[in-house]
Amino acid sequence: MKTSDFDYDLPPELIAQEPAAERDGCRLLVMDRATGALEDRVFRDIADYLRPGDLLVANETRVMPARLLGAKRGTGGAAEVFLLRQHGTPTENRSALWEVLVRPGKRLKPGTGAVVDFADAAGNVALSAEIVDWAEDAQRGERLARLTTELPSLDEALHAVGHTPLPPYIKDYAGDEELYQTVYSRRESSAAAPTAGLHFTPQLIERLREQGVRWETVELEVGLDTFRIVDEDDPAQHTIHTELYTVPERTVDAIAETRERGGRVVAVGTTSVRSLESAWDAEVGAVTPREREATSLYLLPGSEFHVVDALVTNFHVPRSTLMMLVSAFSSREHIMAAYRHAIAERYRLLSFGDAMFIA
Repeated sequence: MKTSDFDYDLPPELIAQEPAAERDGCRLLVMDRATGALEDRVFRDIADYLRPGDLLVANETRVMPARLLGAKRGTGGAAEVFLLRQHGTPTENRSALWEVLVRPGKRLKPGTGAVVDFADAAGNVALSAEIVDWAEDAQRGERLARLTTELPSLDEALHAVGHTPLPPYIKDYAGDEELYQTVYSRRESSAAAPTAGLHFTPQLIERLREQGVRWETVELEVGLDTFRIVDEDDPAQHTIHTELYTVPERTVDAIAETRERGGRVVAVGTTSVRSLESAWDAEVGAVTPREREATSLYLLPGSEFHVVDALVTNFHVPRSTLMMLVSAFSSREHIMAAYRHAIAERYRLLSFGDAMFIA
């Protein structure tokens, strides 16, 4: 097995630069997991492929306003700070330590007293970031920044100055940032959206419930490394990123009840797959509840799936761990054939693009 086995030619013009006009009106490529047989449908047709007693499990995380555009204090030079994750436990509402990425990196080094100020729509400084140290095990120049504000809370300040970050392959999107959030998202904890869920509408979810399909959630805090491609020739040599995930008791109970009734567990997105399969306890022989535990689960062809029976997913970046995960769920040959079909049929690809249902 080589990383190049999961590569394909991605036509730039097929990278979706904006969402579909209707969330559930995008295209849906349905693939038989065992045979590789394909059908071209519309996303709302997923109701035709779900049965009473099935359970959909979605990642309810919400994307943070993590992209901060400001000016370096003292020089006024443009600077960007990207929030990755909060470091430690905040001691007050108006100050916290965050692990961040910065640009320009050479001018925002720890130990130099570098501070970036961020102004709100009225031009008033609402938030400041002091670059105080290097992050532990930094691989991409990650730093620690002390965020402070004079507003009542950091949360208020972040929403006054922050922007929803979009993937690097989406250029110049000027539409509604809420369209990069799922309709069921809750706590802001991710740097990227669990994009397979973008296609669901409240009406579609209700329709599925009415036909006997259950809906529950997990939470996995999606990091920027989800977009990272595998550089090693041997994918087994790649070290996958670590993310925090939660599987609540109600979801564990729903999985057990679904199994008892002969239904299928259908993961909405690869982040839900990683959460559910990470929560599998081999000794117990079942999923067990988890609360913000770390996972670095790396699913490659040959990996065993203990929980997930079917998968709703988007089309993924070549040579990514996500290509390997979906290949592990079906087979490399079936997935690559499906991608060739999607490209030939001019499907819209990646985060704002069309969807697949693998069952």
